Amino acid sequence: VQFVESGGGLVQTGGSLRLSCSTSEETFELLAIGWFRQAPGEEHKGVSCVSKNGGVTDYADSVKGRFTISRDNAKNVVYLQMDNLKPDDTAVYYCQTTLCPRGRDGWYRFGSWGQGTQVSVSS
Repeated sequence: VQFVESGGGLVQTGGSLRLSCSTSEETFELLAIGWFRQAPGEEHKGVSCVSKNGGVTDYADSVKGRFTISRDNAKNVVYLQMDNLKPDDTAVYYCQTTLCPRGRDGWYRFGSWGQGTQVSVSS
């Protein structure tokens, strides 16, 4: 499944951004969707996920209490509201199909990475 990520930008520490993940996939409402990020020099890491009907969410410890994931199945969109941003949140953010909650061994990703959206947080 191909997704288009948007909403990234440059903000100061403590600022907020809302990322969007959209697709034309007709089976969108049957898919659990996850947000992942890749900081410079690091591998992709799971950030958050939402189940197909939005009833279950999961968050990495590093973002819990600051990020909120949601979805609108009528619009085929998943959002990631990011508040109280920190410089450590600087990364390219991606979305893809996943398991939610995360698997026992960690975050899974079932599709290929798209273009992503850059989030930069200045100190």
